[in-house]
Amino acid sequence: MATVISNNRLPIINTSGHTSKLTRYYRIGRVTAHTFVAVLAVSAIFPVASKRVKSTLTKWWCRRLLTTLNMRITTHGHSPLPNSNMRSTMVVANHISWTDIHALNSIEPLRFIAKSEISHWPVFGYLARKANVLFIDRNKRHDAGRIVHKTAKSLEEGDNLCLFPEGTTTDGTKLVPFKSSIIQAAIHAKATIQPVAIRYPTADGTINTHIAYAGDTTMKESMQQLLMQKNPTVELHFLAPIDLANIDETFLDRRKLTQHIEQLIKEKLDF
Repeated sequence: MATVISNNRLPIINTSGHTSKLTRYYRIGRVTAHTFVAVLAVSAIFPVASKRVKSTLTKWWCRRLLTTLNMRITTHGHSPLPNSNMRSTMVVANHISWTDIHALNSIEPLRFIAKSEISHWPVFGYLARKANVLFIDRNKRHDAGRIVHKTAKSLEEGDNLCLFPEGTTTDGTKLVPFKSSIIQAAIHAKATIQPVAIRYPTADGTINTHIAYAGDTTMKESMQQLLMQKNPTVELHFLAPIDLANIDETFLDRRKLTQHIEQLIKEKLDF
């Protein structure tokens, strides 16, 4: 059974048996170069590109980023691959690391709903703004209503979105109770909800807590942890989609629907 990290900052793991310093420097160089490509793309291409071109570039860039980190993605269940026909779908998933976003985007490019603080991050905040992320200010009590309206409109226009309803990240050994407010947007739009359970396993099948970007761990420390791992893996478990246009009226209550989704993901992760 995986050890639960009890302190807020995940410890730096020993490099013994992990990547060499030379390999880490090589990966840092590739990630830096790949990020520079992203900045150029969103600055020069995105303003004039069609939605299809943007989606293609996003999927390619996210796949390449995970490749530079030597991260393997495995999909299970109702995966939209190989020929995705997802439309007006809200992906609802647990949240462990910033790599969750790239793993999901490498399968199906999504419009993410994220905390407003991310918009101010160096480089990545710029990329997020250009990627049309919906930012929610959690310090403003009434901002959820604005986001629900914008999210419902986006779903009605055929966009696929992603929500991490925990509102935070964990080390992957548990779930934080899901918040239900933005789920209301999917109900308004009569959209499809695609629950996804995300898991980062070690070679022996236990949970790899060192992937997590959680607690007081900084982005630098998170990247350091990831660069030290030879063959990190992320599992994406696509559970049965929930069609809100054809569902028992019981689940049209956002709190009951949210609890149902949380339970599905919890059972898949065996928590």
